[in-house]
Amino acid sequence: MSVLFLEYPKCSTCQKAKKWLDEQKVEYEERHIKEQNPTAEELKAWYERSGLPLKRFFNTSGQLYKSMQLKDKLPNMSEEEQLQLLGTDGMLVKRPLIVKEDTVLAGFKAAEWEEKLR
Repeated sequence: MSVLFLEYPKCSTCQKAKKWLDEQKVEYEERHIKEQNPTAEELKAWYERSGLPLKRFFNTSGQLYKSMQLKDKLPNMSEEEQLQLLGTDGMLVKRPLIVKEDTVLAGFKAAEWEEKLR
């Protein structure tokens, strides 16, 4: 079972999530979300597999999201435009992000991760 763990190492939530993965002995491949930004194609595939609303993939509490005033702009953008935008900068993407064959999780909620990764 291969798990891709997209993180921003300075993010405290990502650190908690990583600790949880280690404690649960979940094997994962780390990817720095800023240095190796997910592409629009990857994000589209993950979004379609996740069953989550596209807005869940945005880091709505991030400085970049706020400075770009995306709260007001996203409702007027198509899904394709939103995915292209997400693909431009890893700091726009909700983290941590877990990608497995059949599961995509955005953000860290221990109970949800326990259910989906066990």
